[in-house]
Amino acid sequence: MIVNLWKDIKRKRFSPTYLLYGTEAFLINETTQLLVNHVFDEGEVDFNLSSYDLEDTPIETVIEEAETLPFIGERKLILAHNPDFLTAEKTKGKIEHNLAKLEAYLKQPAPYSILVFLAPYEKLDERKKLTKELKRQAAILEAKKLNEAELKNWIKERAALNEVEIDDQAVELILNLAGTDLFMLTNEVDKLALYCQQEKKIDMIVVEQLVARSLEQNIFSLVDKIVNRKIEQAFRIYYDLLKQNEEPIKILAMITSQFRLLYQVKEMSRRGYGQQHMAGFLKVHPYRIKLAAGQVRDFSDEELKKIMNELAEADYKMKTGAMNKELLIELFLFHLQDEPQKGSRVSSL
Repeated sequence: MIVNLWKDIKRKRFSPTYLLYGTEAFLINETTQLLVNHVFDEGEVDFNLSSYDLEDTPIETVIEEAETLPFIGERKLILAHNPDFLTAEKTKGKIEHNLAKLEAYLKQPAPYSILVFLAPYEKLDERKKLTKELKRQAAILEAKKLNEAELKNWIKERAALNEVEIDDQAVELILNLAGTDLFMLTNEVDKLALYCQQEKKIDMIVVEQLVARSLEQNIFSLVDKIVNRKIEQAFRIYYDLLKQNEEPIKILAMITSQFRLLYQVKEMSRRGYGQQHMAGFLKVHPYRIKLAAGQVRDFSDEELKKIMNELAEADYKMKTGAMNKELLIELFLFHLQDEPQKGSRVSSL
């Protein structure tokens, strides 16, 4: 759906009206930039691109702009941000809009103008007549957070947009290495596609060679080595992070966050929550929940509590300067190494 919309824009098959809504800002920004790049010829942007915030500007002003002929060139592009009249959410806008004028415009839009509504809201108010009319008339992009299956499909579609193929194993590895952030994934896929232009194929070997590991993913790998008692490898990841100038206090905070997630997933699993429900409640991506659910099986509640206490104590010592920052994390890892048996893995720092 997203890629089809982008392909139409690249082919200059423009709709007179667009509605880009949702909380995934990357998708909205990417689509907007794509429109700017393909609507205008060189030198036209400054004259024919207008942007309005509908929390401060009445819609009739935007309609007047859309109905005014372009100064030069064939088309105008008008960006209408924050159309709060489309949502039931509380917003900052206090402007009275002449929505009847907008409804009339949607039925007969100016042939030389492209009007884009940018609505950063999770949901639109589907009960409103205007929302229904806009959805009927406009090209729609729902910029929502993508689940695991959608992320995998996104990677494949992004590769196809770059005229290369990517196999399923390579897709899985990109997600494991780069995480779930769309901006990061897009950068990585575009980089891989450029590298593989001759072969037209992205495989696991190329992904392993070229994809940068996110800090989040490095921390996940670090915790994974701890879970599997591979402490030597955990040290290697930790020292690599230090070489990349990552702050120990940030590393400790992310280790703590990951173990907190493990504890929460274990507790919610016991209470019968599904992974999608956990993701919504904890406000993390479902893919992270899936990975955490696999890691947490090797820990008892008591072990997780001990580790959380250890990390809290290390955090206190780090912030009060009671001990060297790098050494505190080293000691934490050493204690895990010293007590590898389940149920007695962690001692006091």
